[in-house]
Amino acid sequence: MSTVAPESAHSFEVFTHYERLQWKVSDLDLDNIRRDLVQPSYIPLVKGVVMGEATSLPGLHGFLSEFDDDYDCSAFVAVWAYQELQHHYAFRAWLRGVDVHIDQAKIESLREPYEAGVTPSATLTTNVISEIIVNTVYRALSEWVEEPVLADLFLRASRDEAGHAREFLYYLKRRLETHPHELKSVLERIHFYVTSSRLNHPVGVYKHQRVEEMRGYETVDDVIDVFIQISPPDALDKLQAKLRRMLGTAVGHDLSRNAAIRHAMADLAG
Repeated sequence: MSTVAPESAHSFEVFTHYERLQWKVSDLDLDNIRRDLVQPSYIPLVKGVVMGEATSLPGLHGFLSEFDDDYDCSAFVAVWAYQELQHHYAFRAWLRGVDVHIDQAKIESLREPYEAGVTPSATLTTNVISEIIVNTVYRALSEWVEEPVLADLFLRASRDEAGHAREFLYYLKRRLETHPHELKSVLERIHFYVTSSRLNHPVGVYKHQRVEEMRGYETVDDVIDVFIQISPPDALDKLQAKLRRMLGTAVGHDLSRNAAIRHAMADLAG
């Protein structure tokens, strides 16, 4: 009697793909930072990036707890967390290269795990949104900063975030196929982020704005503010349209209009 081998875990395919593309902090030309091109505004910007990337550890903790019945997704999240921690240390390394040091106590204050989402699908949605925003923001910053090592770092991180968004979308779609009752929580999360008059990043909403020790210190919200300042007036609209389009493919709904999202939520409630 013939047997059929089980399908390979998606995380295994992701792991092998990432391994081929993985870069190292040592690949950065940190010994040749062009200090003459480092503008004063770059320092608080990069400090805000460092604090945003520092939250991958509580994110990993939360994911592993919330997805304790899903080895494949948990394995991907472990790979994701490593790359995010690499971003954190890479940007810290650039700061150290210009004699700026991060207050470790601020990093420690962010260690508490994120609270579980309303549903696991809502948690995945939040991460999709986070990755798409950061991918877009980092790419814009890579074109804006004049210091070449920092520009290179922003571009590398942006590419990583694009890959993360793609995989979180995969796991979101797969989750909804087996847990369709979680769709309402996903639409509610999408509605919050794509209908706001300002660009909210999940790290700011769920971490930086809630941790007392971060008050008065550089956060991801400061990074977003720089992005808005250097971008064309329609940057927010374009980013929200990107979020709508990519998330719409995962949930199987047209999210191009606010009314469409509200109607979909109402239909599910009914």
